[in-house]
Amino acid sequence: MDVQTKAVVTVAEMARMVGLSRARFYQLIGSAFPHPVYDVVTRRPFYVEEMQKVCLEVRRRNCGIDGKPILFYARRPMMVATSGRANRPRKTSKHTDLIEGLRGLGLGAITEQQLEVAMKNLYPNGTSGVSDTEVLRRLFLSIKRQNSADNLGR
Repeated sequence: MDVQTKAVVTVAEMARMVGLSRARFYQLIGSAFPHPVYDVVTRRPFYVEEMQKVCLEVRRRNCGIDGKPILFYARRPMMVATSGRANRPRKTSKHTDLIEGLRGLGLGAITEQQLEVAMKNLYPNGTSGVSDTEVLRRLFLSIKRQNSADNLGR
Protein backbone atom coordinates (compact mmCIF):
# COMPACT_ATOMS: atom_id res chain seq x y z
CA MET A 1 0.00 0.00 0.00
CA ASP A 2 1.81 3.12 -1.24
CA VAL A 3 -0.15 5.96 0.36
CA GLN A 4 1.27 9.45 0.81
CA THR A 5 0.94 10.95 4.27
CA LYS A 6 0.07 14.59 4.94
CA ALA A 7 0.70 16.94 7.85
CA VAL A 8 -2.79 16.18 9.23
CA VAL A 9 -5.83 14.24 7.98
CA THR A 10 -9.39 13.81 9.21
CA VAL A 11 -10.66 10.49 10.54
CA ALA A 12 -12.64 9.96 7.34
CA GLU A 13 -9.55 10.51 5.23
CA MET A 14 -7.50 8.19 7.45
CA ALA A 15 -10.17 5.52 6.99
CA ARG A 16 -9.92 5.95 3.21
CA MET A 17 -6.13 5.73 3.38
CA VAL A 18 -6.29 2.33 5.08
CA GLY A 19 -9.13 1.15 2.83
CA LEU A 20 -11.90 0.93 5.43
CA SER A 21 -15.27 2.54 5.83
CA ARG A 22 -15.42 5.35 8.35
CA ALA A 23 -17.78 3.30 10.56
CA ARG A 24 -15.46 0.28 10.60
CA PHE A 25 -12.45 2.50 11.27
CA TYR A 26 -14.21 4.04 14.28
CA GLN A 27 -14.98 0.53 15.58
CA LEU A 28 -11.29 -0.34 15.50
CA ILE A 29 -10.03 2.85 17.18
CA GLY A 30 -8.43 1.97 20.50
CA SER A 31 -7.79 -1.67 19.73
CA ALA A 32 -6.29 -1.85 16.25
CA PHE A 33 -5.80 1.86 15.47
CA PRO A 34 -4.66 4.68 17.77
CA HIS A 35 -7.08 7.30 19.06
CA PRO A 36 -7.00 10.55 17.08
CA VAL A 37 -5.74 13.85 18.45
CA TYR A 38 -8.44 16.47 19.04
CA ASP A 39 -8.17 20.15 18.14
CA VAL A 40 -8.65 22.15 21.35
CA VAL A 41 -10.64 24.92 19.66
CA THR A 42 -12.87 22.97 17.24
CA ARG A 43 -12.83 19.60 19.08
CA ARG A 44 -12.37 17.98 15.69
CA PRO A 45 -10.43 14.70 15.61
CA PHE A 46 -7.45 14.33 13.29
CA TYR A 47 -4.32 12.27 12.72
CA VAL A 48 -0.85 13.80 12.52
CA GLU A 49 1.73 12.37 10.15
CA GLU A 50 3.33 9.99 12.68
CA MET A 51 -0.06 8.54 13.62
CA GLN A 52 -0.89 8.11 9.94
CA LYS A 53 2.24 6.01 9.54
CA VAL A 54 1.19 3.87 12.52
CA CYS A 55 -2.27 3.32 11.02
CA LEU A 56 -0.80 2.40 7.64
CA GLU A 57 1.61 -0.02 9.33
CA VAL A 58 -1.29 -1.64 11.23
CA ARG A 59 -3.09 -2.18 7.96
CA ARG A 60 0.05 -3.50 6.22
CA ARG A 61 0.99 -5.95 9.00
CA ASN A 62 -2.56 -6.97 10.09
CA CYS A 63 -1.50 -6.43 13.68
CA GLY A 64 -3.23 -3.82 15.85
CA ILE A 65 -1.57 -1.42 18.26
CA ASP A 66 -2.75 -3.72 21.04
CA GLY A 67 -0.58 -6.49 19.56
CA LYS A 68 -3.52 -8.66 18.52
CA PRO A 69 -3.82 -9.85 14.93
CA ILE A 70 -6.67 -8.39 12.92
CA LEU A 71 -8.01 -9.57 9.58
CA PHE A 72 -9.25 -7.03 7.08
CA TYR A 73 -11.57 -7.95 4.25
CA ALA A 74 -10.44 -6.89 0.82
CA ARG A 75 -12.34 -3.86 -0.35
CA ARG A 76 -14.58 -4.39 -3.33
CA PRO A 77 -13.41 -2.55 -6.42
CA MET A 78 -15.47 0.49 -7.30
CA MET A 79 -17.38 -0.46 -10.42
CA VAL A 80 -20.47 0.78 -12.15
CA ALA A 81 -23.33 -1.20 -10.70
CA THR A 82 -25.20 -3.30 -13.20
CA SER A 83 -27.93 -5.67 -12.27
CA GLY A 84 -27.84 -9.17 -13.65
CA ARG A 85 -31.38 -8.74 -14.84
CA ALA A 86 -30.45 -5.96 -17.25
CA ASN A 87 -28.13 -8.27 -19.17
CA ARG A 88 -30.64 -11.06 -19.62
CA PRO A 89 -33.10 -10.81 -22.48
CA ARG A 90 -36.54 -9.96 -21.21
CA LYS A 91 -39.60 -11.99 -21.90
CA THR A 92 -41.52 -9.93 -24.36
CA SER A 93 -45.16 -9.44 -23.65
CA LYS A 94 -47.66 -7.32 -25.46
CA HIS A 95 -48.58 -5.81 -22.07
CA THR A 96 -45.12 -5.39 -20.52
CA ASP A 97 -45.52 -1.63 -20.07
CA LEU A 98 -48.93 -2.04 -18.46
CA ILE A 99 -47.66 -4.72 -16.05
CA GLU A 100 -44.70 -2.54 -15.06
CA GLY A 101 -47.03 0.43 -14.59
CA LEU A 102 -49.41 -1.58 -12.39
CA ARG A 103 -46.51 -2.91 -10.33
CA GLY A 104 -45.28 0.64 -9.91
CA LEU A 105 -48.71 1.57 -8.55
CA GLY A 106 -48.52 -1.16 -5.92
CA LEU A 107 -49.96 -4.22 -7.62
CA GLY A 108 -46.78 -6.24 -7.29
CA ALA A 109 -48.38 -9.65 -7.75
CA ILE A 110 -50.13 -8.87 -11.04
CA THR A 111 -49.88 -11.66 -13.63
CA GLU A 112 -50.24 -11.69 -17.39
CA GLN A 113 -53.47 -13.72 -17.08
CA GLN A 114 -55.05 -11.25 -14.63
CA LEU A 115 -54.20 -8.42 -16.97
CA GLU A 116 -55.69 -10.25 -19.97
CA VAL A 117 -58.98 -10.85 -18.12
CA ALA A 118 -59.21 -7.22 -16.99
CA MET A 119 -58.41 -5.97 -20.52
CA LYS A 120 -61.17 -8.15 -22.03
CA ASN A 121 -63.69 -6.94 -19.44
CA LEU A 122 -62.83 -3.24 -19.77
CA TYR A 123 -61.95 -3.02 -23.46
CA PRO A 124 -63.68 -5.80 -25.42
CA ASN A 125 -63.16 -3.86 -28.66
CA GLY A 126 -59.55 -2.82 -27.97
CA THR A 127 -57.98 0.35 -26.61
CA SER A 128 -57.74 2.42 -29.76
CA GLY A 129 -58.61 6.05 -29.07
CA VAL A 130 -57.97 5.70 -25.31
CA SER A 131 -54.84 7.24 -23.77
CA ASP A 132 -52.31 4.93 -22.14
CA THR A 133 -52.70 6.70 -18.81
CA GLU A 134 -56.46 6.22 -18.86
CA VAL A 135 -56.05 2.51 -19.70
CA LEU A 136 -53.59 2.12 -16.81
CA ARG A 137 -55.88 4.01 -14.41
CA ARG A 138 -58.95 1.94 -15.27
CA LEU A 139 -57.02 -1.33 -15.11
CA PHE A 140 -55.62 -0.41 -11.71
CA LEU A 141 -59.06 0.44 -10.33
CA SER A 142 -60.64 -2.69 -11.80
CA ILE A 143 -58.00 -5.08 -10.47
CA LYS A 144 -57.89 -3.31 -7.11
CA ARG A 145 -61.68 -3.72 -6.78
CA GLN A 146 -61.43 -7.43 -7.63
CA ASN A 147 -58.74 -7.93 -5.00
CA SER A 148 -60.33 -5.85 -2.25
CA ALA A 149 -60.54 -7.41 1.22
CA ASP A 150 -64.33 -7.84 1.11
CA ASN A 151 -64.12 -9.81 -2.16
CA LEU A 152 -61.36 -12.21 -1.17
CA GLY A 153 -63.56 -14.56 0.89
CA ARG A 154 -66.20 -15.02 -1.81
